Amino acid sequence: MSEILAIVDDADADEQLVEEIARRHPHRVTVLVEDGSLEQALDDSPRGRALSDRLAKLLAAIEQRTGAVVVGLAGSREQLRGWRFDRIVGARGPIAAL
Repeated sequence: MSEILAIVDDADADEQLVEEIARRHPHRVTVLVEDGSLEQALDDSPRGRALSDRLAKLLAAIEQRTGAVVVGLAGSREQLRGWRFDRIVGARGPIAAL
């Protein structure tokens, strides 16, 4: 069983992120939104609704393209302490250990 951590950054890279995840053929995917914007997705502001819509489309695209189950959505690496992943995708540059 393959476990992937997908790190979301800018909106322009969502399709590339889904492609990268699909190449790995995962069974389960956890999505990390590190920039602090995950909390904004919970409010009813125009920006919050736009982010919520973007995340919903991204999660659906991951499930549809890969057949994997999206098992979680995290707003910080701290929330993932102790979790293990076979691969980490989507981050630009080096990735610190979780």
